[in-house]
Amino acid sequence: MARGALGRRLRALAPVVIPVLLAIADAMLVNGLELDLEVGVSMLAAAALMLRRRFPLLVFLFTLPGLYIGYIWFAPMIGLYTLAVRRPGRARLGLCAVLLITAHFFPYPLSDFVLTDYRENTQVLIDASVTSAAPIALGLLVRTRQELASRIEDLTRSRRREHRLLADRVKTTERARLAREMHDVVAHQVSLISLQAGAVQVSTEDAAARAGATSIRELSVRTLEELRHMVGVLRADGGEAAEADGLAPQPDLEELPRLIEMSALDVTYEGGVVAGASGTKTVERAAFRTVQEALTNIRKHAPGARVRVRVDPVDPGDAVDSVRGGGSGRAGSSARGEGAGGAGRAEGCRAAHGLRVEIRNGPPDATATVPALPGGGHGLVGLRERAQSLGGTLEARHTSDGGFVVRAEFPYGAG
Repeated sequence: MARGALGRRLRALAPVVIPVLLAIADAMLVNGLELDLEVGVSMLAAAALMLRRRFPLLVFLFTLPGLYIGYIWFAPMIGLYTLAVRRPGRARLGLCAVLLITAHFFPYPLSDFVLTDYRENTQVLIDASVTSAAPIALGLLVRTRQELASRIEDLTRSRRREHRLLADRVKTTERARLAREMHDVVAHQVSLISLQAGAVQVSTEDAAARAGATSIRELSVRTLEELRHMVGVLRADGGEAAEADGLAPQPDLEELPRLIEMSALDVTYEGGVVAGASGTKTVERAAFRTVQEALTNIRKHAPGARVRVRVDPVDPGDAVDSVRGGGSGRAGSSARGEGAGGAGRAEGCRAAHGLRVEIRNGPPDATATVPALPGGGHGLVGLRERAQSLGGTLEARHTSDGGFVVRAEFPYGAG
């Protein structure tokens, strides 16, 4: 572990320290070890390379006196290379190349310059031009390579993102295919149930059996309608999803009395909210599904239990109430007794900021037969996810009397 950390530190320091050491060695080889002006400016130029990545232009300009007075090459060439990698402006690089050629071409002191020595001046000018062109060319090459590597990385990320989108599209297509198969299989079975119920409804003389067959037939028809709607949503893609909302009417709070009446449970319904308030359709639909799932669970796990369903508005200043006690009565009588009070609470509902739904059942009847109904164990999980997606909460727990309570709150802003 320590070796790995030391190796990383050395790899980080090497690009900074090695150029400085090369420039110092160049200064010592050219000017010797005696401390004079030439050695001083050469060493300062070498030391300036420590800051070449942060201030490439200033460092390059700081190395020019070392080239002009101390006749060193490595420091200004490294500085020009760094400038080409980090600040590759054409005008800037052209001006810096001219400065390096000038500092290399003219001798120190300037009085030693002989204009008539054409051959030597030409050789020095060519040497200075190559000295300035080489680091610029190498720096631009390195920068181009870095940009190419960055483009390749972006392309790789883009291709991965494209592969993920393609995989999601394949999953969506497969889900649509499964939805069609589900529709074909389930619709066939439900249609047979509806036909059998219709046959019983016509052939039987028992009033109770005829009423049960009528309920089964109505439930079968509604199941087919909702199944068609859900399959349409699954098959909808992109902009068609909005159109899919109109494939079938969505349930809201107005449907709750009918749902409770057809549940065949001993239910008391206390509805404190007028359905259809502006901007609450999504919340009402979530409340309906919460009650529907809770009643289904009661039929499975607590047959014969007394149930109370309560739907209330949540006012801004309301504190979270404790879970209330259970009640008794039949669904039909409760639904009928609600009409007068519901109209008087309309204005209060519209002023409310949320919706509270509570389904509480007592212990099951020991003499009742537990129906062998299938269950996937995902109902409450789905309800909780739906509530959270709308910005609400859902609580489900056992009560001290052996019953169970499901309590959800939804903000109207989610609708």
